[in-house]
Amino acid sequence: MTVQERIKDTITSHDIVLFMKGTPDFPQCGFSGQAVQVLNACGAKFASVDVLSDPEVREGIKQFSNWPTIPQLYIKGQFIGGSDIILEMFQKGELQTKLGEQES
Repeated sequence: MTVQERIKDTITSHDIVLFMKGTPDFPQCGFSGQAVQVLNACGAKFASVDVLSDPEVREGIKQFSNWPTIPQLYIKGQFIGGSDIILEMFQKGELQTKLGEQES
């Protein structure tokens, strides 16, 4: 299985996936930590992938999404964005709406 296939499998296997540096309990960068805080504030149950533990995924996810930075959030297979977009959507109430749609 190629790294692109592994990424696609992860995204399709979970409703909400955050590719991040570190883990939700121990983020390894401020942007990943911010993304976790926002998702937690929304009460979202999400899967996470630590890109630091797998250099192939760390590079592969950037190609998969055509987005250069980590973290990256996917909801129902759709790429949402990085920490700035996640925070902006949260502040506007858009993220809560999008997450709420996934639970019904």
